[in-house]
Amino acid sequence: MTGGSITGGSVTGGDLVADVLVKQGVPYLFTLCGGHISPILVSAKQRGIQVIDVRDEASAAFAADAVSRLTGTVGVAAVTAGPGVTNTITAIKNAQMAQSPLVLLGGATGTILKGRGSLQDIDQLALFEPHVKWMASVDRVRDLVPAVEQAFCEARLGVPGPVFVECPVDLLYEESLIREQYGVNKEARSMGEKALQWYLKRHLNRLFAGVGKVRVEEPASFEPVAAGRGEVRRVAAKLAAAERPLVLVGSQAMLHPERAEQIAAAVDALGVPVYLSGMARGLLGPDHSRHMRHQRRLALKDADLVLLAGVPNDFRLDYGRHVPRRAKLISVNLSDHDLTKNRRPSIGVLADPGLFLESLAGEAAGETKTGDGARWAEWIAGLRQRNEERESDIAERAAQETDYVNPLHLCREIDRVLDDDSVLVADGGDFVATASYTIRPRGPLRWLDPGVFGTLGVGGGFALGARLTRPSAEVWLLYGDGSSAYSLAEIDTCARHGLGLIAVIGNDAGWTQIAREQVEILEDDCGTVLRHSDYHLVAEGYGGKGLLLERPEDVAGVLAEAKEIAAGGVPVVINALLGKTDFRKGSISI
Repeated sequence: MTGGSITGGSVTGGDLVADVLVKQGVPYLFTLCGGHISPILVSAKQRGIQVIDVRDEASAAFAADAVSRLTGTVGVAAVTAGPGVTNTITAIKNAQMAQSPLVLLGGATGTILKGRGSLQDIDQLALFEPHVKWMASVDRVRDLVPAVEQAFCEARLGVPGPVFVECPVDLLYEESLIREQYGVNKEARSMGEKALQWYLKRHLNRLFAGVGKVRVEEPASFEPVAAGRGEVRRVAAKLAAAERPLVLVGSQAMLHPERAEQIAAAVDALGVPVYLSGMARGLLGPDHSRHMRHQRRLALKDADLVLLAGVPNDFRLDYGRHVPRRAKLISVNLSDHDLTKNRRPSIGVLADPGLFLESLAGEAAGETKTGDGARWAEWIAGLRQRNEERESDIAERAAQETDYVNPLHLCREIDRVLDDDSVLVADGGDFVATASYTIRPRGPLRWLDPGVFGTLGVGGGFALGARLTRPSAEVWLLYGDGSSAYSLAEIDTCARHGLGLIAVIGNDAGWTQIAREQVEILEDDCGTVLRHSDYHLVAEGYGGKGLLLERPEDVAGVLAEAKEIAAGGVPVVINALLGKTDFRKGSISI
């Protein structure tokens, strides 16, 4: 790799960190300001990186996560020491479980004050150890560059995930200021004072030694992990022999967004019925004939071959029990742990699932002699019939009258007006799950949900990341009324930065996902009751536009108004009062 030396006058640690971010191609730095990290923010801004300041540190990490998922690059957030760092823990854990590459830069107390009771000084590394792939605490200015460079590598190597770099405050500011703050130039009178001065000068000399020799290297390149030709051929042969095959594609298949079109073409070429989840939603567009959206459990029960492309056998597949034992189970995953989680596959392939699908499509074309699904026409027709029956059931339920607005009707209307260039962000329980049945992403990388951790609160950060990385897209943030409280303040962030989006709050005055089962099983609604709060007025207070939706006949007009407002760069919140339905009765997952 080639490198470049740092030039200029008084180089600070903040400059060094920012120089690495520039070299790594980082366009956005998400943050909530704090004195421990201010030099990083200012230096990044001076170098052309867009600094997006949010209202909660968790949103900064969620936004960085969204950038990673949508672009395939490493998202970056910088937060101040102590509470700033601890506020990101849920978002970092979510990124770890979603396998999103993310670099978190955390402030810390001065190197000489650690463990002595200084402001916001805690053992941050012990806190992060279970939740990140890699972490480091830097104790010399010149080591900031290699530490941050390694962080970017570690975030993408193997199974991607979040990393943490602790940057003590005395490494980031100008050397003269740090020496002044430590009082190394004060007159020493007693032997004790002289000894302290000697110790401080020695410590600071080490701290700043060698800064002028630091070089920022070119970023490392990464290629998807390919399967062996023999493995691909073996799976292709099994597929050719199958009578009722299914393919399940999950988020891990989309770790290289630049290959989305090739992956979509490969899945299409296989000619196999497919179910899509997580970041793979929308991969085949809204109307592909072999994309099944409903009755997955029944389809799995009838299948004789199931190919899991980046999908682990966790609770979403009933820990592997949804796939019958008589069926051939083929699992492709980057994680050797996820490859055999809860169920050992008939064939396990440790490789990038997206690239594997591309290789399989080329190999399978020779085995099956078809890519249009004719080989399995009867099987596909049966699944399609089930799918259409479920769609008809949803349409009938959407037409039923309820108090306020029927949530199914609202979601179907959103689907009707959704732009081809749009991104959907999902943050909630019952309302958002209803939306997942009815609103169809228009293409690849147009659906963002938290992933396996099931985290509430991703909405504001995810929507920020989506709006920045897809500036021409119409961004829809689908909130439950409960989940909206976690990040509704980011409407202020969107307003300050001129980012228009449409947030729809499904306001049914309750934590309905939980209440459905709790009330029936325990006969008590304790803790599940909310109010039809005026979220539209909250949006106005944060500088956005708020719209109240109470009647079904107003849905089309309110959605049209919201689209027009958001297109003008103003965030808009639709406070949609919902009626109660039994559409998702019995759907809780534990």
